[in-house]
Amino acid sequence: MRSFRAAAITLNALLGDMTGNLARIGAWTARAAAEGAELVVFPELSVNGHCDPETLRHAEPVPDGPSTQELVRLAARHNVILCAGLSERDGDRVFNTQALIGPQGFIGKQRKIHLSRDEVLFFQPGNELSVFDLGFCRAGISICYDGWSPEVCRILALRGAEVLLLPHASRMKMWEDNPASERAAAEYIAAYFRRIFPARALENACYCLVVNQAGKAGTVARYPPLHPNQPHHAGGCMVLDPMGATIAELPSDAVREAMLIADLPAATLHEARELPNYTIRSRRPEVYGDLAQPELPL
Repeated sequence: MRSFRAAAITLNALLGDMTGNLARIGAWTARAAAEGAELVVFPELSVNGHCDPETLRHAEPVPDGPSTQELVRLAARHNVILCAGLSERDGDRVFNTQALIGPQGFIGKQRKIHLSRDEVLFFQPGNELSVFDLGFCRAGISICYDGWSPEVCRILALRGAEVLLLPHASRMKMWEDNPASERAAAEYIAAYFRRIFPARALENACYCLVVNQAGKAGTVARYPPLHPNQPHHAGGCMVLDPMGATIAELPSDAVREAMLIADLPAATLHEARELPNYTIRSRRPEVYGDLAQPELPL
């Protein structure tokens, strides 16, 4: 890894509005590139919205579909690497996928492994974990609920990841249309991120870029207005260093689209991985067999 600058952007991906969402992705990418970012990370399902009722109709092949090809054009135009989420169609299957695209074109994709709540109505689970060489770092992707399982980030680190990209469309708390309720929801998701992801950074000695959708992406008619399955995401974005310390974090006073810029120095990664108690070096995989069992006897 070498030192580089990254941007994480809390986008509100409106349900089914691929044209509008891609236009906002383009506008934010231009701003990030102007700030010197080489890597720009957008949330889970940032192209066509989270659990859009028309997901099966809107899903596209990756990388050959029109949305991914628009991301290819954006990455080339702004000379950045983009990470953005969309619904991927592969034959008769649909996946919750995060794509990586660079100035030279498509790099790769990660399909979500663990599906939550209503996601099982739309998507099949992915079965592979990949690490991608971005030139300035090696990156792995853990999509939203995948981050609740420490094994995902651990495997990515074991496969060489130095930076973990953690895109979300997390619906931790609904809010009413008043500032106090909105602020409470934003602080709730921020507090969750502060609890779980410093551990992912520290235990794997990786940088972590956490970014969530931010806003009410629409209303699904079959659920009550404040039902937890509504695509209402309270934002939240933070960047953690390989010691688990917070480098940067967006304010949690409201739910809004915003950009977080952070510099990721290589020296901090090297320092963390040279510690005598660097946990990956002291692993005992011979006693971890139970982790691969589907269930354990009580």
